[in-house]
Amino acid sequence: MTEQTVKVSIRNLYKIFGEDPQGALAKVRDGMSKPDLLDQTGHVLGLQDINVDMHEGKITVIMGLSGSGKSTLIRHLNRLIEPTAGEVLVNGEDILAWNDAQMRSLRRETMSMVFQKFALLPHRTVLENAGMALATRGIAREDYEAEARKWLARVGLEGQDEQYPHQLSGGMQQRVGIARALASNSDIMLMDEAFSALDPLIRTDMQDLLLELQEELHKTIIFITHDLDEALKLADHLVILKDGAVVQQDEPQQILLTPSDPYIEEFVADINRARVLRVRSIMSREAPEGEVAGDVAPGDNLESVIAKAGGEADRVFRVTRGDEVLGHVSMVQVLRALVPRQAAA
Repeated sequence: MTEQTVKVSIRNLYKIFGEDPQGALAKVRDGMSKPDLLDQTGHVLGLQDINVDMHEGKITVIMGLSGSGKSTLIRHLNRLIEPTAGEVLVNGEDILAWNDAQMRSLRRETMSMVFQKFALLPHRTVLENAGMALATRGIAREDYEAEARKWLARVGLEGQDEQYPHQLSGGMQQRVGIARALASNSDIMLMDEAFSALDPLIRTDMQDLLLELQEELHKTIIFITHDLDEALKLADHLVILKDGAVVQQDEPQQILLTPSDPYIEEFVADINRARVLRVRSIMSREAPEGEVAGDVAPGDNLESVIAKAGGEADRVFRVTRGDEVLGHVSMVQVLRALVPRQAAA
């Protein structure tokens, strides 16, 4: 397997809110819990010893419930929040050592951000909003119009150039936000609860659009959400936070199959495993005994395999990609995978 390039790396990151964060940090490193820190010192432990690698061209989803620290974490990546301790590496360089000019360049050219509340300028047209990142670099409107129009068309807003944000639906406004991020031509996209304000059907459409664009563009995307279904749909790498600490991180399929903590086990308990789990996660390299009943793809979900088996529990399927045989999957393996596994004690 080809080694993936780490685009963004977070190392031993802590964030403590209060008057004496360094003093509180020493207590946390000595083992003081988040509740005790608040009770005894009045300081809030926002992030505790975060270590995450975000790979080039992949979607890293950071999820957790309200107060878990996910939005605090993403704001460290472009230094909207300064850490109490740790490192934030972008392309191998620690941006915490960068000066103001370097940070302006990072925010304008290397990282773009898509916000939950759209963050469009109401007095600017759709075209002007889409080209805003380029305008902040000093590029004149006549020089950025073509690029902005290209991305507006790509997100389904062709012909909406001269509209104003208030004339668009919520889903259309968020499409402008995505077009603005893409027009900046940045390598890294930060998306903080980007679809949370949208109605469920529009939200699904936006998730599909993001995956379609990612298939083509291979951006490095860091996506924040509190919704597990959304996280499982989008993530190449899933990071689950609780009380400011990473509870588990892995490929989403592996988190479902092997929860490392009772909290994760409870978190994924109500997921429709047949719809989410993929053949690639449970298949065997060796052929089980029994006649092969047909072919399935590694990306097929288990629901489709069950349907193909027609209710027969002894079926075995060959897993193929084009003409290549990757392995086999049996209905016995499918049924076992549908039973949630208890986290290791």
